[in-house]
Amino acid sequence: MNPIFTRTSIRQFTEQPVEAKKITALLKAAMAAPSAMNQQPWEFYVVTNSEKLQELRAGSPYTAPLASAPAAIVICYRDDLKMPEYAQIDCAIATENIWLEMENQGLGGVMIGIAPFTEQMAAVEKVLDLPANLHAFTIIPFGYPAQKKPQQDRYDETRIHFVK
Repeated sequence: MNPIFTRTSIRQFTEQPVEAKKITALLKAAMAAPSAMNQQPWEFYVVTNSEKLQELRAGSPYTAPLASAPAAIVICYRDDLKMPEYAQIDCAIATENIWLEMENQGLGGVMIGIAPFTEQMAAVEKVLDLPANLHAFTIIPFGYPAQKKPQQDRYDETRIHFVK
């Protein structure tokens, strides 16, 4: 089964906690992502404390999935980089790797965009008490899916253009 073609956004979770071994697999997948100049700008905050998960809900108007998630990964990026303009792109690639590994592990999640909205970033950074050189990029609530649905077929030949 190819997780690229089976992965869907999951917004409701069972109460079952996620095993540490599976969380480690997600983080290993994230850190296997390529990055500009191999700068690896990311820092990962794994939140399993239910009070902190609820506090993170203030970080964005789209955080409802945090209400039932047993865990979340907050991806942050450093600003002390050789090429800081690529940090968010690098973090997006790491996010995709997490999603694909979630599918492999029988988990599900959804990406809640935080960056580039400075108010949302500041709210998350305050909840996590981040150092000044770290910036919130996204929150990924995750856990065991309460329901699973098939992925849509999004292949559209009209969006493909060959230049010869």
